[in-house]
Amino acid sequence: MINQKLLVSGADYFADTYEINPYYTQSAIDVEKAKQEHALILDCFKKAGIELVKVDPPKDCQDGVYTANWALVKDGVAVMARLPEARKAEEAYAKARLEEQGIKTIEVPGNYLYSGQGDSLRCGKYLIAGRGYRSDPEAQQFAAKTLGLELVQVHAKPQLNEDGTEHINPVTNHADSFWYDLDLAVSVIDEHTIAYCPEALDEESNQKLEALDLDKIIVDYDECTKGFADNLVSTGKYVIMSNQAPKLQAELEKRGLICLTPDVTELKKGGGYIRCVSLWLS
Repeated sequence: MINQKLLVSGADYFADTYEINPYYTQSAIDVEKAKQEHALILDCFKKAGIELVKVDPPKDCQDGVYTANWALVKDGVAVMARLPEARKAEEAYAKARLEEQGIKTIEVPGNYLYSGQGDSLRCGKYLIAGRGYRSDPEAQQFAAKTLGLELVQVHAKPQLNEDGTEHINPVTNHADSFWYDLDLAVSVIDEHTIAYCPEALDEESNQKLEALDLDKIIVDYDECTKGFADNLVSTGKYVIMSNQAPKLQAELEKRGLICLTPDVTELKKGGGYIRCVSLWLS
């Protein structure tokens, strides 16, 4: 079983002060509604039998609700994230909260960017890892080696300007993508199954995923982009997922999984969804 224990915070400081990814250009955020959505997601987690470790959201951190980006955790060890400058205040806070849980924390060497679980998906022996937007390949290599996982390095397609050049986010000063974190394009259903959207990834990455000895579910492009279909949490029995992804839901239910589908509209304006608001501890 996977995702049996999750670390979550809250949406108290959720805002759109800085547009750190392509999604923050949408309509104004309703914080109270975001808090209600977050509570609904947590209720679904509880219905799925998941143990929740609830911490206060870091003060005045608009993205502090997205705990998935704080680290990658396995067997009581956490490789800590190195976030864009706009999210730096979350790093020390996340480290303290994880250490309170008795988890050993390890820093990524050098100045490499690392987006934690947002870009690092554990599936059995594999670490399916995104590169190029929020995580440098050297950081992914370090995380995989530290946690004893086999690295599968992939790359999502970039966001392009009208002239075909890669769009540079003015807040992060890095290239941007509508799949800036890999958990928007790929999801883990159980230790032997992934679901992913081929159109979100470059050709080499698709070839790498196709070659893996895993069961694979192809996710519809519209469900991935408009419904955030891949940004889900699965225990291998229950799947907490988008209510805007009927094709993926039908495929999962055909496989005997129980789907819980909260309505989420405000949290997605920050480029995050159900997976993003939860950090897998064990």
